[in-house]
Amino acid sequence: MPNIKSAKKRTIITEKKTAQNRIIKSQVKTEIKKFLAVVAQGDKAAATALLPEVYATIDGAVSKGVLKKNTAANKKSGLTKKLNEMA
Repeated sequence: MPNIKSAKKRTIITEKKTAQNRIIKSQVKTEIKKFLAVVAQGDKAAATALLPEVYATIDGAVSKGVLKKNTAANKKSGLTKKLNEMA
């Protein structure tokens, strides 16, 4: 447990940021799961409509610094690949 005032503040801020990052990561995972469920059903039109929303969520996580740029590109590439394999 920190004794210095600034160290106490840093631990509080770190806990808040960790909670926010966890929420954002969870949202990304949820969106990906929704998309993969639609792909598993074989509904290409719904999957095509859902893909931009998933992209937006992933890009939002990148802009907030939760995901790295290359990680996001890798995820988006994989999702697009799954969509293209449906045909």
